[in-house]
Amino acid sequence: MHPRSEHQPLDRIWLFAGTGEGPALARHLLACGWRLRVWVVSSAAARSYPCSDRLTIRVGALGETAALERALEQAALEGEKPRWLVDATHPFATRIRATLQEVCLQHGQPLLRLQRPSHPVDSAKVLGDVSELGQVPLQGKRLLLAIGARQLPQAIRCSPGALHHARILPNPAALAAAMAAGLAPARVAPLRPGPDGAIERALCRRWGIDTLLCRRSGSAGEAHWHALAAGEGLQLLLLERPADPSGACALGFEALLERIGSPQPAEHPS
Repeated sequence: MHPRSEHQPLDRIWLFAGTGEGPALARHLLACGWRLRVWVVSSAAARSYPCSDRLTIRVGALGETAALERALEQAALEGEKPRWLVDATHPFATRIRATLQEVCLQHGQPLLRLQRPSHPVDSAKVLGDVSELGQVPLQGKRLLLAIGARQLPQAIRCSPGALHHARILPNPAALAAAMAAGLAPARVAPLRPGPDGAIERALCRRWGIDTLLCRRSGSAGEAHWHALAAGEGLQLLLLERPADPSGACALGFEALLERIGSPQPAEHPS
């Protein structure tokens, strides 16, 4: 075990992210000279990141407080304490966001959070949570749920008069959740979001969808749903994103990079 150093090189960043803004952030930070440790949930997500001898990837569940505390303590002992932890996880990943906030506060670790933009609502109806779906007249509507697998059961319970369809990620857990929620296999599409909304448009036309429910995540995917609803004359329902934990330092993409800047050399005693 290495002795603790009071003059560690502050050229390391730990990035918690997925396949949204994470790979682009990683490329920018590497170009600025940072050493990165990227934390992702799956091996598929890891393949989206650039190859570099200054980038390492850890794959696995991100929300365990004890595991993150151990990792920070070990890094400090080995002289590899990160200058920043950067949270670029999905806005609806509330568990990991709360864990990062709690652990960084307790350990005095600087934390920055990527804040996605808010797309204009226009004619869409914003719901505070899934339970408010019950207040929307959906009797006989062909409803496409694009909210992730975890909330499918509640969404279906809260809209009993609708004919439910779902676009989910193509993995066994999501498919199992969709089947457990009672969705007919013919009304489930295990597909990754397309780059331009064409897949989603084809699904809506094939299924005769007239109402969409998606998350107000600020992603390119959300922008595609807005365009699709406007172009096809569909009703768009949006689940509002959860609020950031109290005291979080949340910045947009460019402001985040400006705040991080370039790594500074370690100070040495004269």
